Amino acid sequence: MSVIMTLVVSGDPAKLEQLAQANPDAIRGISARAQERGAIAHRFYGSDGQIMVVDEWPDPESFHAFFEAEQDTIGPMMAQVATGEPEITFWRRLETGDEIGWE
Repeated sequence: MSVIMTLVVSGDPAKLEQLAQANPDAIRGISARAQERGAIAHRFYGSDGQIMVVDEWPDPESFHAFFEAEQDTIGPMMAQVATGEPEITFWRRLETGDEIGWE
């Protein structure tokens, strides 16, 4: 069963959007390489002073291999928008019988 990975970091969501708009090929390249390494789904979310990445991966190891391989591209980008250290959490789906959507 796949896992959901969340990465939450203090930072400026507007700066991230500006960076993505200014460098669409770089952002899309990271996304393409994530898919090559097994990423199933990916999205960024923003809130006041926080950025969150929500990904679905086959397993935590696939994400870690991708993240380590992409440090030279992800690190400088995050340095421009993040103001803290990221917190990475892996989540497993709970079988509760009340699911809505995502099917």
